Amino acid sequence: MNGRVNRAIETEPKRLPASSKRCPRAALAVACLASLIAAASLGGARGRHAEAVARVIPARQAQSSAPLSSGPCPGRLSETGLYVPGSTSQIAPGVLAYAPQYPLWSDGATKRRWVRLPPGTRIDASNPDEWQFPIGTRFWKEFSFGERTETRYLERVDDGSFRYASYVWDASGHDALLAPSAGLPATREIRPGVQHDVPSEGDCRACHEGRRSPVLGFGALQLSPDRDPLAPHREWPPSDGLDLAELVKRDLLYGLPASALTRPPRIVAPSGAARASAGYLFGNCAHCHNGSGPLASLGLDFDQSVQDDAQGYERMRGNVLGRPSRYRIPGEAQSVRVRANRPAQSALWFRMQSRFVAAQMPPLGTKLVDAQALTLIERWIATDRRASTVSTH
Repeated sequence: MNGRVNRAIETEPKRLPASSKRCPRAALAVACLASLIAAASLGGARGRHAEAVARVIPARQAQSSAPLSSGPCPGRLSETGLYVPGSTSQIAPGVLAYAPQYPLWSDGATKRRWVRLPPGTRIDASNPDEWQFPIGTRFWKEFSFGERTETRYLERVDDGSFRYASYVWDASGHDALLAPSAGLPATREIRPGVQHDVPSEGDCRACHEGRRSPVLGFGALQLSPDRDPLAPHREWPPSDGLDLAELVKRDLLYGLPASALTRPPRIVAPSGAARASAGYLFGNCAHCHNGSGPLASLGLDFDQSVQDDAQGYERMRGNVLGRPSRYRIPGEAQSVRVRANRPAQSALWFRMQSRFVAAQMPPLGTKLVDAQALTLIERWIATDRRASTVSTH
């Protein structure tokens, strides 16, 4: 560990506790720790976008004709099937746009997302909380900070597993080149002194593989036509894109319980702020903190189930309200995850507002605090009351 990281750990406990609990599963712990150390050590990295791309991405990655379900990923984004051949602006036929109602915070990036199912295939939605995707399904997510910066790629390959890749847009915006599996730091300045880093494959797996299905943001609740009007950073569904009803209309799902069609999925909560808070925690935290993944033993479950929507909010609330926290807020002998009516004394809120390497939540993928979500969670903690009847509006 270099001197800068050592100094940060030595000096920060004046504001933050020196100890923090490690992930219970070794693989996830190693991925998190490696990423955090790398992020800290690269904190002073600078450089122009074009120079960073040219410096790290080898020229030999520029061309690839390998089939997408086997072999290495193509060297260029334009070769992955997202665009019409010869274009990097016109989306190919069969590639469909979508937008989750509870988007993942990514330092304020503007994002676009697409999915393509192999012709003639459908998604198995018989478990509405864990959709199963056919071999050959591809997902793309584009990140823009003023200009297109990075596009991430997820594909289900022949053996049923998923592979991950990131493509970095060149300075001209003509195409995006495959990034190294180790990631790529400082690809674009997103705020004075703050650079966007392309994640490593290990970072991608640490986030995506914390639950049974590695596909995030594309499911019955996220695509429900009953959109949450208070969701932080809410996005309007694309006019020609997919939501749950459109997937059914196009016959791209099978096995979906009839209840999800007659009553669009939603989080049932006693107030709008409570619903939006639970949705934000679901969209931003449940891929790690759920009841079935590597961190299940923590008993911190932010998942929301389409199958028991009347209980999801209360289950989540019971996991945090008054529950002891392994993380200690500075100056406290014992902290709790959420202290009723006391946001600043709640470990959940405290870690959301920190960007110190040993304290921040989420631990990967962000360098800036999500101020809008922090205000929402603060309001929820400060005003939450257990209602005698749960609102469904």
